[in-house]
Amino acid sequence: MVKGLMLALLIAFTGCTTAKGSFCAVSSPLRLSAKAVDALSDAEARALLAHNLKGERLCGWKP
Repeated sequence: MVKGLMLALLIAFTGCTTAKGSFCAVSSPLRLSAKAVDALSDAEARALLAHNLKGERLCGWKP
């Protein structure tokens, strides 16, 4: 259940623009504890990485 919710949130954050503003205005880097990272499925880890890489590219986020 928690993994499904996490994946849904990650997918929601991957859009470029929302009704409230650009990706950079409404998103922030997703940072998880080591324990939470260990519990991610491969698909969830890819989604999280894609979100953070998009933020690095578009918004200048630092790792």
